[in-house]
Amino acid sequence: MSGYNAFAEVYDKLTDNIEYKKRADFISTLFERYEVKGKEPILDLACGTGSLAFELAKRGYDMIGIDSSYAMLSQAQTKKYEENADVLFLCQDMTELDLYGTISGAVCMLDSLNHLSCADDVKKTVEKVGLFMEHGGIFIFDVNTIYKHREILGNNTFVYDCDEVYCVWQNCLNDDDSVDISLDIFECDGGAYYRSSEDFTERAYRIEDYKKWLSDAEFEILHIFDEMSDRELNETTERAVFVARYTGFKQPQKQQAAETEDL
Repeated sequence: MSGYNAFAEVYDKLTDNIEYKKRADFISTLFERYEVKGKEPILDLACGTGSLAFELAKRGYDMIGIDSSYAMLSQAQTKKYEENADVLFLCQDMTELDLYGTISGAVCMLDSLNHLSCADDVKKTVEKVGLFMEHGGIFIFDVNTIYKHREILGNNTFVYDCDEVYCVWQNCLNDDDSVDISLDIFECDGGAYYRSSEDFTERAYRIEDYKKWLSDAEFEILHIFDEMSDRELNETTERAVFVARYTGFKQPQKQQAAETEDL
């Protein structure tokens, strides 16, 4: 994965239309529906600059945000002190997730799983979430669909013209439905524009693949939505939202120790 160093500096400006409050409301509604009380922390995987984690913290959740990008977390830490927010940020690769205790819920939004380098990494991430999830905990994540990669991102170019930032987003669709993305970012400073670049790849998988990976990690799928709505997944869904409950149990520490002594 890219370190997103250049992207981190302008990420919040380029994603001003994401509506984090609306997303946090959607997630909170689902947590309440499935009785996630937040007695254990909620994990925000690939939290980026922390915008979603901050919104969920405002709704009373004890948040932990992890991201593999130091640059993104630097922005998150700055915002944390500005907002006086009580969110713990950790620099970790989500495939190597390692927490100090259990969690009662987890989110991974804005197609972050699509940024992982291969199917095995997605599977590992789901397994890691299950490893630290309390029985009955809820995992909510979204992914770009194959339809979106083929029909929307494809070989297209997008231009974002924001205050003080100009970005050219160029895509190249591959035979395996992955999309190579190249960003040329122009930032205004003192009347002059300075260019930086970022390159990364997003990978899309079949919905059946995600179902299997969740099942293998002892998650029961409750819903698969069309984006942030109550609409069911359909052929033109661009972003699928999975809601899954962890059905596994943690082995008691004393029992683990006894079994270790017997070996």
